[in-house]
Amino acid sequence: MIRLAIRCKAENAELALAQLIELAPTGIEEIRDGDIVEYAVYGPPGEVPTLPDLQVAVGDDLVEVRTTEVADDWQERWKDFHGSMLITPSAGASEPTIFLRPSWDDAEPAAGAVEIVLDPGQAFGTGSHPTTRLCLRLLLDIAAEGGNEGELIDLGCGSGVLAIAAGKLGWGPLRAYDFDHLAVTATEENAVRNDVSVAAFQSDVRDPEGDGIPALAPTVFANIMRPQLLDVAAQIPADHGMREVVLSGLLDEEADEISAAYAAHGLRETGRISEGGWTGLRLSAV
Repeated sequence: MIRLAIRCKAENAELALAQLIELAPTGIEEIRDGDIVEYAVYGPPGEVPTLPDLQVAVGDDLVEVRTTEVADDWQERWKDFHGSMLITPSAGASEPTIFLRPSWDDAEPAAGAVEIVLDPGQAFGTGSHPTTRLCLRLLLDIAAEGGNEGELIDLGCGSGVLAIAAGKLGWGPLRAYDFDHLAVTATEENAVRNDVSVAAFQSDVRDPEGDGIPALAPTVFANIMRPQLLDVAAQIPADHGMREVVLSGLLDEEADEISAAYAAHGLRETGRISEGGWTGLRLSAV
C-alpha cells in the first residue's frame, strides 16, 4: 500500500486538496499542525503514483510531497481511528440529535438519537471530517425549526451520510450526486443499510456544458470545495426554488466570498459555524 502525502501552509490547502482528490481511491486523510496542513491518499502501486520526496513551488510557498509504503492491512487498521459520535444542533436546541456509527463499531446509540450506520467502502466520508459534522449540525438546526420536509438534494454526497440523515429526519424525496462512481455506490449501499430511499447519480457540477448542476430542490446541501461551490452559484437559475441551502468544504477565509456569491441569488446567510479551520454556511431564501 502506498501513502502519498502533501504538506503545505493552510492558505494553500485548497490547491493541494484539489490535486489529491482525483487520486482518492480510499478517501483523503487530513492532519493539521498549527498553520501546516497535510493531506494524504492511500492506494496500491499503480493506482497511487510513487514519487520521490520533493518540494514544489506554489506561489510564494514550497509544498512538500512525500511517498511512503504502509502495511498491507492498512485498510482494516484505519478503522481503529473512526468510531461512533453524537452530533447535536449548533443553534442551542437539545434535539434532534444524530448518533453516527461506523458499521464495525457496536456502540449503543444515545437515547433518543437518530442512528445512522455507515460504511464508506472506497468512497470519501466516515462522517468524521469537520465539514461533514458542520453540515449535520446545520441539518439538525433546520429540523429543530420544523423545516424537515420536502425534497432535498446532496451535491458531493461521498458515502451518503447527509442524504441518509435527512431521510431519517423526515425529508423526502432525496437525491444525491457525486462525480466519483465509488461514492454513488457507497451512497446506494448505505441508504439500503439504513432503510432510507435515496436516488444517487454520478454527475459533475463543474461542467455547465456537460452535466452541470441538477434540477434543484427546496433544500440543498453541498459539501464540496470553493471552486465547485462557485461553479454551482454561476449556474443557479432565476427560478431556482431553493428555500434552505447548506454549504461546506470551505476554509474559514473563503466563507465571505461564497456567502456573497449565493446572496446574489436571494439566499441570505442565516447561520455560520466553524471547526478546525473549516466553515459551514446556512443560507435561506429572502
